[in-house]
Amino acid sequence: MWRSGSVTGVLSAMEISACRVRVQGRVTGVGFRFSALREAGRIGGLAGYVRNVDPRTVECVVQGDPERVAAMAAWLHRGPPSAVVLNVQVNDLPVSPDLPPFRIVY
Repeated sequence: MWRSGSVTGVLSAMEISACRVRVQGRVTGVGFRFSALREAGRIGGLAGYVRNVDPRTVECVVQGDPERVAAMAAWLHRGPPSAVVLNVQVNDLPVSPDLPPFRIVY
């Protein structure tokens, strides 16, 4: 489901994958981005970001170990308890060696 690849540099020995996840529903104004940041920290080892796209859509780019990326994608299908997730789209992305640690983008 997610593309994997080897990246030179710090991650050279690690197999990593990357994806973009767009989550629609009641996902803004409910702490979704902050909860996603907390979840990414709990999972650990992820790069990427989460941001609001419009009043009903959050976009998340996640990169890291395939199992960790899959765990984050699974969490994004649920979101925090205050969210109502109605639709989720997951698309593979090419691996980017320059993607910083997971963060909120405003």
